Formats: sequence, C-alpha cells, structure tokens
Amino acid sequence: MILSCSGVVFLGTVVFLLSRRCGLRIAHAITCALFGFYLASTAIAPSIHAGSESLAGLLGGLRF
Repeated sequence: MILSCSGVVFLGTVVFLLSRRCGLRIAHAITCALFGFYLASTAIAPSIHAGSESLAGLLGGLRF
C-alpha cells in the first residue's frame, strides 16, 4: 500500500512537471491515465504489478 501511494505521488509529480516544463498537454496526460485504468483491468495487470514490485525491490536494495 505504501509503495503504491508513493508511486502514485511520484508519477503524478512527473506528469505535472512534464506538463509545465516540456509541453506535455493535459489531454495527453488524461489519455495516459485512462490507458492505465483500462490496462489495470486486463489480464496483463498481474504481470505489470509483479514487474513493478521487482523493480522497486531492486531499487530499494541499491547502496550508494
């Protein structure tokens, strides 16, 4: 749950910064969000979730 909330906040911040700095239009951001919602209801959603958890575990294990 914490990983999911922080991921949402991070991605929301990225979309906001891209819309302000790089010319990402709000329509593009809304389209991407809708695509994500529709993708979450498909059969590939568990694979995407497992991949994101693996990536988060990998990034969490890095030591600098």
